[in-house]
Amino acid sequence: MDTGAIEGAGAGPLRQVIEELGGWPVSGDWTPLDFNRTLSLLMSQHGHFPFFRAYLRPLPTPPYTPVIQIDQPEFDVPLKQKQEMNYAQILREYLTYLNRLGTLLGGDPNKVGEHASFSISINSQLYQFLRPPEQQQAQGKLFQMVTIDQLQEMAPAIDWLSCLQATFAPMSLSPSHPVAVHDLEYLKNMSQLVEKQLSKHRDFLQSHMILGLVGTLSPALDSKFQEARRLLSQKLGELTGRPPTPAHPRWMTCVEKTAAFFKPTLAALFVREAFGPSTRSAAMELFTAIKDALIARFQVLPWMDEETRAKVQDKVTQLQVKMGAPEWALKPDPARQEYDDIQLGPSFLQSFLSCVRSRRARIIRSFLQPFPNHRWQVLPWGVNAYYSIPDHVVVFPAGLLQPPFFHPGYPRAVNFGAAGSVMAHELLHIFYQLLFPGGCPACDTHALQGALVCLERHYAAFPLPNGTFFNGSRTFLEDAADMGGLAIALQAYSKRLLWYRGETTLPNLNLSPWQLFFRSYAQVMCRDPSTQDPQDTHSPPTLRIHGPLSNSPAFARHFHCPHGTLMNPSSRCQLW
Repeated sequence: MDTGAIEGAGAGPLRQVIEELGGWPVSGDWTPLDFNRTLSLLMSQHGHFPFFRAYLRPLPTPPYTPVIQIDQPEFDVPLKQKQEMNYAQILREYLTYLNRLGTLLGGDPNKVGEHASFSISINSQLYQFLRPPEQQQAQGKLFQMVTIDQLQEMAPAIDWLSCLQATFAPMSLSPSHPVAVHDLEYLKNMSQLVEKQLSKHRDFLQSHMILGLVGTLSPALDSKFQEARRLLSQKLGELTGRPPTPAHPRWMTCVEKTAAFFKPTLAALFVREAFGPSTRSAAMELFTAIKDALIARFQVLPWMDEETRAKVQDKVTQLQVKMGAPEWALKPDPARQEYDDIQLGPSFLQSFLSCVRSRRARIIRSFLQPFPNHRWQVLPWGVNAYYSIPDHVVVFPAGLLQPPFFHPGYPRAVNFGAAGSVMAHELLHIFYQLLFPGGCPACDTHALQGALVCLERHYAAFPLPNGTFFNGSRTFLEDAADMGGLAIALQAYSKRLLWYRGETTLPNLNLSPWQLFFRSYAQVMCRDPSTQDPQDTHSPPTLRIHGPLSNSPAFARHFHCPHGTLMNPSSRCQLW
């Protein structure tokens, strides 16, 4: 990556992009274009959606047909009702950020401040039009199907057909084409606001779109723009209590963007190198052992009745498992024609935008092809497994089935403790609905409720690093899957030891195979707590380790934990 060329070019390539959009009023070089033409270019050529988002996704119900969906925009500034106390300071920091962008573009500071303030005013008005998803859902308006023609009548400031046709080429759209709208009232109000500003402040509206575009393109700009973005993230993190976005070195951003833009080729290369037949076979063998242990576990759960046991066993038997990578990544040769439309150079920004357009067109073409049984939601090199409810498919990407989670040459204790516990965790998510009130009418509800209360109290006993105690009401499903996943993986490992003698361990650790099993589980759960999102449905890392381990009698036995301590309590829970 030629960082010297990027720094040397400065804001030049960005100014060229802005000129193609009609220019920027603050710089004095502005040729007003038709508003909808500018908006269409922003959406289709630059991936920027200043007033609403538009994307292609399958319908949430059968037959899961891909449909264009219109949603609320994404804002840099947190919503006011969520940060009422610090909202004024948040706006000041965002104004500072916009002023910094304008200065980097060479704008007059006085004019920049005026236009930046107006941009914030537009965002503030758009905020007022937003409605929480739960309110929309209660009113039956979270997902409304309308035609483009109907949308045009209800929100006339936007030339919907032209903007959507440009954005979703090569799809062929017509006024009667259906689209899914997530907040129709927002779009109506947004349209009225745009019409009002077009009649009074067309120049300010142009500035609002340009300043937003600069923020969107910041990953492809020089270090001054990236530093402005980093400072904004840091300040917002301090004011909202949320961790700021990590500042990645330039090379890491380059790798991430290359992975996004050239996914088919890189996926094929990665799978070919890192997930060969022997790895796949060993991973499937591990999964089969975990699945068998899960079925056996269901047979002894005290709160589950016989009819439910039969149903859950059938569900496990019918489950599809996808491992490694989707079929398109397993092709012998990457399809070079995928990238025929990419033009690299002369600047990094122009290369970046060409890749953005190519990727969007590639995604759209994939949706226009016959729909596969399951469309993967993670990249092959990702480490996040998941369960798809509509397709009844569990997916384990190749990135998860690599060290330190898994390797065919590892001791079984490592593979079962690390990857095995993750597999069991995902399988338990298939049955999460059984834990909700009324989710299992035939079950022993008294025993089930007792197990749930036990789980909550078990996690509440552990103090957090800051000395407070944890409220697990938001995380109980993940806590249950963590605790049950470890128990099921341990059961599978114990059975495997009965079949195979001579279990190996790792040199220089002085750990028995059993200790290595638990150590491997803890190792993959350990992470930096400062990077965790406050809204994460998982417990903090320390609890994801201590909670399940302390609930295991085998852990206390093999690590000689004194009876009655936190890691060897006098009573334990059996939910799964």
